[in-house]
Amino acid sequence: MVLGFSIALIVFSLLLMLLVLMHKGKGGGLSDMFGGGMQSSVGGSSVAERNLDRITVFVAIMWVACIVALGLIIKLKG
Repeated sequence: MVLGFSIALIVFSLLLMLLVLMHKGKGGGLSDMFGGGMQSSVGGSSVAERNLDRITVFVAIMWVACIVALGLIIKLKG
């Protein structure tokens, strides 16, 4: 059971990193320093951005749930 949650945690961690990196920069931060501040006339669709936000929040909730579940399992086991 611990192994399953550990694997799920690794998968959700990698997926969460990928999803966060897919978000477009809002400006004024580190994204400007690396060229993310260039404005494009072909901006992303607001629907696509909203769906990406929803997926990111869902994956983040699952990531936290895996951490809590692992913590409870390890605490109750030992």
